[in-house]
Amino acid sequence: MGFWIFMLCMNMMIPGIMILFGWIFTHKPPRDINGVYGYRTSRSMASQEAWDFAHQYIGRLWLRVGAVMLVLSVAAMLLCMGKESGTVSLWGGILCGVETIVRILPIIPTERALKKTFG
Repeated sequence: MGFWIFMLCMNMMIPGIMILFGWIFTHKPPRDINGVYGYRTSRSMASQEAWDFAHQYIGRLWLRVGAVMLVLSVAAMLLCMGKESGTVSLWGGILCGVETIVRILPIIPTERALKKTFG
């Protein structure tokens, strides 16, 4: 049971970080364009307006996607509660891979919105 709790916590990290950074990007985004912190793509760094727009856009997406993914991740981990550690680790690893892919997907609509809005 201890290993299952550990895996549950690990699989809640990606959605939790998405929610955290979604809130930060929506409410307190990086003020100036920089190459260290923030949503850094060539389109988002083209102008200050694009930079601000990109952070608002992906911040809202990450808040929503992160919240849904958090609920689904907990539900998915509940399916393997009480199973042996090999099953829990396999299930948790697959879930982590899916979460990683889902975490990256909001980049696509953000870049499309940037292209549509700023050319």
